[in-house]
Amino acid sequence: MLDFVINLLIFFIITAVFVKESGLMVNRPTGFEQQNDDDSKSIQIQVLNDGEIWIDNRVVDVRAVRANVERMSAVNKESGVLVIADELAPTGVVVEVVDQVRLGGIYDITFTTQNQTAMSL
Repeated sequence: MLDFVINLLIFFIITAVFVKESGLMVNRPTGFEQQNDDDSKSIQIQVLNDGEIWIDNRVVDVRAVRANVERMSAVNKESGVLVIADELAPTGVVVEVVDQVRLGGIYDITFTTQNQTAMSL
């Protein structure tokens, strides 16, 4: 009986070593500031940590993002969208903004985050 228990113990110890738990860790990038020349041509949409959306230096509702994107892309047909999201911005708001941008006809979307210290300045 004892040898059976020892064999079971050895079996479970050996199989426990080979068992790997699968998981998905999602970490948003840190706020690293990098300015490109392409940024001046793109439509910048900023999502703050409280869910406020800023386009063209004014606060807009998520339902107005599409109209603003269509208006601004009419001026420059080749413009893309730069979504500047705060590290703590609600993910649902960021997804809604991206959906509205795509409904507005722009599929060239770039994401970046903003430094906490840069926001307070």
